[in-house]
Amino acid sequence: MSQAVIEIAAAHRERMREAGMPEVAIRAFLRALDYVRSGGETLVPEAALEPVGDLPHAETLAEYREAGHAALPQTVVIKLNGGLGTSMGLSEAKSLLPARNGESFLDLIARQILWLREDRRSTLPLLLMNSFRTREASLEALARHSGLQGAFPLDFLQHRVPRVRVEDALPVSWPARPDLEWCPPGHGDLYPALQSSGLLDRLRAEGIRYAFVSNADNLGGVLDLPILGWFASGGIPFAMEVAARTVADKKGGHLARRDGRLILRESAQCAEADRGAFQDVDRHRYFNTNNLWVDLEALAARLEQEPDGLPLPVIRNEKTIEPGDPGGSRCLQLETAMGAAIGCFDGAQAICVSRERFAPVKTTNDLLTLWSDAYEMTADARVRAVDSEALRRLEVDLDGRFFGTVEGLSQRFPKGAPSLSKCRRFSVEGDHRFGADVAVVGDVRLVNPSEEPVVIASGTVLGG
Repeated sequence: MSQAVIEIAAAHRERMREAGMPEVAIRAFLRALDYVRSGGETLVPEAALEPVGDLPHAETLAEYREAGHAALPQTVVIKLNGGLGTSMGLSEAKSLLPARNGESFLDLIARQILWLREDRRSTLPLLLMNSFRTREASLEALARHSGLQGAFPLDFLQHRVPRVRVEDALPVSWPARPDLEWCPPGHGDLYPALQSSGLLDRLRAEGIRYAFVSNADNLGGVLDLPILGWFASGGIPFAMEVAARTVADKKGGHLARRDGRLILRESAQCAEADRGAFQDVDRHRYFNTNNLWVDLEALAARLEQEPDGLPLPVIRNEKTIEPGDPGGSRCLQLETAMGAAIGCFDGAQAICVSRERFAPVKTTNDLLTLWSDAYEMTADARVRAVDSEALRRLEVDLDGRFFGTVEGLSQRFPKGAPSLSKCRRFSVEGDHRFGADVAVVGDVRLVNPSEEPVVIASGTVLGG
């Protein structure tokens, strides 16, 4: 090992230790850095892959419901809650946004857990994987739900890692804004964060074996008893919920096989020459919903074999240090995806689920749809499509200049979302303000080229 390599590793180790990062996080980051610097493969070539054929479908698992009920006392629900929603103009946890009837994503998650506990006479624990920025406000929001705190803490913290200078691989130094020296390591950090927090050992010691993991902004990602029963009965170490890709999903990651194992290939791991095959939804039929099932005993055993963390594929992202400065100094962010762990376990499986289990909110288009009557809320606080086939075809395209932030969206829909239950496509260009009880029917395109907003009166039916 050259002196330069030793000095680079020492600089990153010192930076992370000063920030209080545990050794397991430091080792995992240095493994990723060494992999990238030594020319390790960060792209997955199409020629190395085989498409995945037919998979079992969750709708056929009704016979496993009782097995799921029996496994519930050994189960924990983990929600990834590190996202700030900056793309929608937010500076706090996205999960604190109003989702339905004035209740936030976290409110509904808490209600789902409490309902399951009461209905199934269970002590089902809830854990959030928070970031430093989301922790305080999220725990404050959960504190409003009496009885949610159980035998375990309500959260643990994901790690943070240094951004890397492109020119020499040393840690970025940015005294004007020290926060820009750091970045999240991707949600693949779930595994070392569970380990370093002590929660992996503590859960296992208390008889918790199965973890259901999903994103906090995906209200479709709820614990499902038949899937749990199938997972526990089959002795499966790791399972990924996938859904059928459509043309609308072609730019997202997909499931594939490599050397006989299931793997996840993200768009950042695809070479430009392979882009056509990557986006071929007939060849690569399934995408990862980021709803995962993990056997904690299998995870602990695998981590015992891998002191530097699970050997997850490294995603190399090059960015400018200062956001919004395309000509500024550049850095690398090294990330991993938690779904990529499917390639780390012998016997890992995937199961096909309906789109109802995948309803993330990434944009204000998604948020307006969630607010609308295209969804309904059940007694157990689940949010589901009124008509799943119609929702799958629904397109909402709002002008980002006026509707791109949550503040802009709320200002222009002060009386609530329009009816979208009979809508096929809703496109809005220019500034518009909407009154109460507006209905959108069929294919509607609104255009306002002027600087003055167009007011859509309360009770208006837009169609044609």
